Amino acid sequence: MLIEVAELKKTYIHYERGGSFLEAVKSIFHRKAIAVEALKGISFTIEPGELVGFLGPNGAGKSTTIKILTGVLYPSSGRVQIAGYVPWRDRMKYVAGIGAVFGQKSQLIWDIPPVDAFLMNKAIYRIPDKEYRATLDMLVSLLEVERHIKTPTRQLSLGERMRCEFIMAMLHRPQIVFLDEPTIGLDVVAKEKIRNFIKKMNEQGVTFILTTHDLDDVERLARRVILINRGEIVFDDTLEALRGYLGKKKFVTVRTAKPLSTAAFPGMEILNAFSEYQMEMELDTETVELNAFIRYLDEKYEIKDLTVEEPPIEDILKSLY
Repeated sequence: MLIEVAELKKTYIHYERGGSFLEAVKSIFHRKAIAVEALKGISFTIEPGELVGFLGPNGAGKSTTIKILTGVLYPSSGRVQIAGYVPWRDRMKYVAGIGAVFGQKSQLIWDIPPVDAFLMNKAIYRIPDKEYRATLDMLVSLLEVERHIKTPTRQLSLGERMRCEFIMAMLHRPQIVFLDEPTIGLDVVAKEKIRNFIKKMNEQGVTFILTTHDLDDVERLARRVILINRGEIVFDDTLEALRGYLGKKKFVTVRTAKPLSTAAFPGMEILNAFSEYQMEMELDTETVELNAFIRYLDEKYEIKDLTVEEPPIEDILKSLY
């Protein structure tokens, strides 16, 4: 077991104060303390080489969990064991084996080229020269930034900078990498390059924990999803199991030669009627076989065009939240 979290709790204390002058004066002598349970005893384990999506709405407890796992915060109670270390107790030794990429916070230095920042990390992590050069060459090649690492960071595009951020995070060959919105603000091409890189490093055995609101990242990368809401884990299983949470449903959009106004079939519900010849339908495949439904449409209405899609993952998450 690489990561083991048991009954993890975190309670924050903040103080309530009114907005009037009198209430402000009163608060000098007496403040009303309010306890907020950010985490309510969550437990999970992660095996080496997993790529886990750690999801939840704003305020659910994601950031608190990640801060505890990286050793930034102390929990109120509970147990965390990662690669043999307790993150907040063994911080100096522990952080040598982890990496982090934050889409909204940079590790690079604005006025110098990334290659100079890489040398800084080389010194911090005491990476031997030969290992540093081999790792740097591999990462630069995979991320296709040969032309960019000698350009001042401020002159790089967001996509180029984010690829260099990954090099900063992985120069010391971490066993575990925490990703927080790694593709935020990137265009389609840049996102694809980042995702391909994450996949390749995961295939080499690197464990990733991904927190994001971009569900395309989750669908393309994660094999397992942990959902947290209001400080509690509400789902922990594969992406396929998550899709099956609302039942085995398909969304069928069809365009036919004959009017669809009389279309009726067990387990089928019309969602949108774009015209009398084109409709979007929801099909419960536990009630009816998809192929049988398509044959019915073609025989009765003559299909001209048809698309079949899985339920949007957003709908599933909303129901769980």
